[in-house]
Amino acid sequence: MKTPNKDIIFPLENYNKLCFLKNIITNPNIIIGDFTYYDDFENVNNFEKNVKYHFDFIGDKLIIGKFCMIASNVTFIMNGANHLTKSISSFPFAIFGEDWKDAMDGKNYPTKGNTEIGNDVWIGFNSTIMPGIKIGDGAIIATNSTVTKDVEPYSIVGGNPAREIKKRFTKKQIEKLLEVKWWDWEIEKITKNVQNLTGENIENLIV
Repeated sequence: MKTPNKDIIFPLENYNKLCFLKNIITNPNIIIGDFTYYDDFENVNNFEKNVKYHFDFIGDKLIIGKFCMIASNVTFIMNGANHLTKSISSFPFAIFGEDWKDAMDGKNYPTKGNTEIGNDVWIGFNSTIMPGIKIGDGAIIATNSTVTKDVEPYSIVGGNPAREIKKRFTKKQIEKLLEVKWWDWEIEKITKNVQNLTGENIENLIV
């Protein structure tokens, strides 16, 4: 049995605009699952550049599961972009030092925690994911979407702000898929099921 190598950067022969993403990431606060790929019109190294306001001193993580598909120009906004919203001014006085350095004593900038993308998630071209968002397994994010709230598993969302368009499967089917967790199978079992995984009948999965 010959399966694709999850540990190579460019899985498509003579094509360097699509990579298995985990193999190019340098930031320890970006965690990527096996076989998740990123496709970029210019350079796959743009991915980390598109993870914005991701400051080490905040410590938030971008966590992306296995077998995800991420299109060019997808942007992740992290918690470093947040400003005070309940104060009289949202201006970040303290970062400029001098006599302003203590402006945030006893206060904290708002944070929404880690951004977490499930498994088998497709994020379309030019989409933006806001801080702390959780996107469930099997979800699809339509082109040009701005995701401002969590996305349920196997939902299709789109727009600005993104709203649910429909579920991909029935409630019972979604429960079955979340129970099966095919992305955690051994690669040999996934390989035996590729015809079924690209089909429409969940009952055909060899579990």
